[in-house]
Amino acid sequence: MTQLLEVKNLDTTFLVDSQKKKLLRDVSFTLTKGETLCIVGESGSGKTLTMLSIMGLLSRNGEISSGEIFFEGKRIDGFTDAEMDKIRGKQIGMIFQDALTSLNPAFSIGNQIMESFRVHLKLDRKSAEKQALILLKKVGLEDSLQMLKKFPHMLSGGQRQRVMIAIALACNPQILIADEPTTALDVSIQAQIMALLLQLQQASGMSIILITHNIGLVAQMADRVLVMYQ
Repeated sequence: MTQLLEVKNLDTTFLVDSQKKKLLRDVSFTLTKGETLCIVGESGSGKTLTMLSIMGLLSRNGEISSGEIFFEGKRIDGFTDAEMDKIRGKQIGMIFQDALTSLNPAFSIGNQIMESFRVHLKLDRKSAEKQALILLKKVGLEDSLQMLKKFPHMLSGGQRQRVMIAIALACNPQILIADEPTTALDVSIQAQIMALLLQLQQASGMSIILITHNIGLVAQMADRVLVMYQ
């Protein structure tokens, strides 16, 4: 199987009160094409921090202090922001933990989805809007033309989560990182969201990294499981 992502002995360190503290220690795993890898572990064990390290989204006081990250055989842990911008969103998409705080309240849903098309695929506004309408229907949001005009606070939790999925999938990434994608959703909406991710994975052949506390989801989704502790 084709190996897309390889993480070797990853350490992430933060500068706290003028002292360097290692918050992520010796993390190693691989991800192959079309695979679903579930990451489980107690709160604070470093699940989300691992993904932020891979995506180059650490805060200013954080850094990868040791280890290597390879995407499609190319080492990316030393990439600049400009180099990572060519990967983030386009080749690796991420659904963040809290859809309400991750979506920008000042911009319409349409603008937030179209941004990916315009930045990564260089589409004009009319073409980007057309693609956004198709994408909203794909993630199960009907009346997509009206949805483009709405703002995050006007949507339900399930609708916001679907919008986040749409943004993450806009450029058909090879890897989708889903960080607790069903947090704060009721059971029926959780099932719909996970069924949607499986359907989209089967249609596109993308790989999924799923961070979750829900062992039932792990049993349903996982090809392999990574357990993080302490």
